[in-house]
Amino acid sequence: MRRAVLIGIPYLWLVALFLVPFLIVLKISLSDIALARPPYMPQLDLSEGLSGLFAFLAELDFENFVFLTQDSLYWKAYLSSLQIAFTATFITLLVGYPIAYGMARAAQEWRPTLLMLVILPFWTSFLIRVYSWMGILSNEGVLNQLLSWLGVIDAPLQILNTNTAVYIGIVYTYLPFMILPIYSALEKMDESLLEAAEDLGCSRLSAFWLVTLPLSKSGVIAGCFLVFIPTLGEFVIPSLLGGSQTLMIGKILWEEFFSNRDWPVASAVAVILLLILIIPIILFQRNEQKQREAEG
Repeated sequence: MRRAVLIGIPYLWLVALFLVPFLIVLKISLSDIALARPPYMPQLDLSEGLSGLFAFLAELDFENFVFLTQDSLYWKAYLSSLQIAFTATFITLLVGYPIAYGMARAAQEWRPTLLMLVILPFWTSFLIRVYSWMGILSNEGVLNQLLSWLGVIDAPLQILNTNTAVYIGIVYTYLPFMILPIYSALEKMDESLLEAAEDLGCSRLSAFWLVTLPLSKSGVIAGCFLVFIPTLGEFVIPSLLGGSQTLMIGKILWEEFFSNRDWPVASAVAVILLLILIIPIILFQRNEQKQREAEG
């Protein structure tokens, strides 16, 4: 009985906070826009019994999903979001791996301090940190003033309201999510394997490519998923740091809900985004399961 309760609590949590909200959003995505509260129809009237339920189901349709395929704005937003998410994840990996490697190779007494420095940004509000980058990257910001003072530039660089600013914001924000799983994988690695590789004639670079990198693969995969999945639906960073030309599905979703008040189309956009995210989520779960089996 106790075991059934312990197993049932997580499933109850998933049903209450994922499945039920998803079904509500899916129902709205099959509805039509209406000038009412809530701004969609049909509405289910349980007082009419089964006849009301059948009439309600008969009015649901897939017009909003068809509309998304016909309007180029939406599929371009999906493609742009995928491109930005892939690129930002790759840049985050290039920056995060050397940091994680340095932390794992640091002296034992320094590792807790380095780990705290990586986690330290989480102690500050995410929104405040993004606003800080607006001050740094603006034409009169700290970066342009520093470059001007050093004599590197004669006129301010236009960084804010560009895709470059979006990449900077994403890499800065999600860098700890890349560093921590890679550090965890590298920190567990047996250093005697490197010594054995060097004794067999490998150079340090060869030993890294043949031993260190393969053994840290699980951390790299986990870090890439942890960065890619939230980046794909990111809204705050492209809205504050990106310009009008920055096209991401998170911005489109917000505009449909709050500017256009077209809840059915917005819900259809959200459902498709969730279906796209299911693929990396499933791959991430399989990677975690394989890692647990390997450790077991």
